[in-house]
Amino acid sequence: MKQAMVILLALLAALTTRSLGADITLAPPSGVTASDVPNDVGSQILVTWSSSPDEVEPADGGVRALLGYAIYRQVAQTADGLESIGEAGSNQSELGFPANFTFDDVEPIGSVSYGQTTFVDENVNAGGTYLYAVAATGAGGTFSPLAVASLPATAEMQYFNQGKLWFLIIMLIISGVIIAFVMFAKRGGTIKVRPIAGLEAVTEAVGRSTEMGKPVLFVPGILDINDIQTVAGITVLSNVAKTAARYDAKLKVPTARSLVMTTARETVEAAYLGEGRPDAYNEDNIYYLTDEQFGYTAGVQGVMVREEPAACFYMGAFYAESLILAETGNSIGAIQIAGTAMPSQLPFFVAACDYTLIGEEFFAASAYLSNDPEQLGSLKGQDVGKVIAAVLLVIGCLVATLATVTPTQTLEMAQLYIADNILGNAGLAPNEDAVMEIDARWNAVESKVKEEGGS
Repeated sequence: MKQAMVILLALLAALTTRSLGADITLAPPSGVTASDVPNDVGSQILVTWSSSPDEVEPADGGVRALLGYAIYRQVAQTADGLESIGEAGSNQSELGFPANFTFDDVEPIGSVSYGQTTFVDENVNAGGTYLYAVAATGAGGTFSPLAVASLPATAEMQYFNQGKLWFLIIMLIISGVIIAFVMFAKRGGTIKVRPIAGLEAVTEAVGRSTEMGKPVLFVPGILDINDIQTVAGITVLSNVAKTAARYDAKLKVPTARSLVMTTARETVEAAYLGEGRPDAYNEDNIYYLTDEQFGYTAGVQGVMVREEPAACFYMGAFYAESLILAETGNSIGAIQIAGTAMPSQLPFFVAACDYTLIGEEFFAASAYLSNDPEQLGSLKGQDVGKVIAAVLLVIGCLVATLATVTPTQTLEMAQLYIADNILGNAGLAPNEDAVMEIDARWNAVESKVKEEGGS
């Protein structure tokens, strides 16, 4: 809050002095430059400068004279030939800009507090050319002359973000592995997927309902069909419906969204048809209750209490209603199988249900149940991606630890490369400025050690 107030006061001071014509009492900043921000869509220009000589802490502890810097801009009329003219050493008037800027020639675009020497202009148009100026602002309506950038800057759009090259490489590796596993599965190769207890128990739960003459209740969550968890729940519903058709069990699916009801009806109908039991399908058993969260919860609870299903499935996105439903199902003695990727609701399902599909298991259900080569290959390829991420994490931790315990120049550079290039946005090439800084520091250390050893 304090910094924001300082910035606001600096900008107001600059604008006030511009209109009132107050005396110039501050020294301007120097070395103002403007350059396009790389690897963007042409929406940013970076303005840098060197601090004003007046940016010093008062020796007597009084009020600082300089509060911040105000940044100004003028839109160029044309960008043709700027580079060649600039290299020829022409003055600003030849570039279409006035040689001596005044506050009336430019518009204020922002300000920063003292101590900062950079500003990113995010309100530019791709292909537009701009000239920038910076003025120091102080208390009491004081300001410095404008320090104008030596050359204008053009906002250029880059079609390829070179800072993301490592991300591209890793994604290509993972994509290649996924394609390889898919081709392997299509040729008849066996891809092992560990057993998921919750899905293995579907047959047991539906069979128990058939033996007891009670229905199977499937709750597909409370979000719409555009949520990935609802889609995963519908996938599990297909398998439950096939088992129910095979065992001649009554399947009931109350929904909280009309589109989910339509999708569930088509899915269950296709499952019954696939099992050769289209006559056993009853679309009235898949119905819409309400979009209201706790109204839907109360409706599902009513079904549980009245019909006492022998098996309850909760597959999808759930919020506060998760524990209410699970506790009600537990009170009627039903076998309960839940699956969700909502971290805050998983503990309730784990505590109240017999089986719970946790996060990744829930999303892997479609591959596990369908045994489709493409889905199995994708699942295995994702596992390889997780291994790559884990390896990078372990290597980074080891390098950072060793660089702290036994610092060397090589370890420090490796740590910098992992942080800035592999995990950051610096691309493939190391940061030259950072490398030179590390070299200089270690050369100074070596020189000091040699001097002490010689003496």
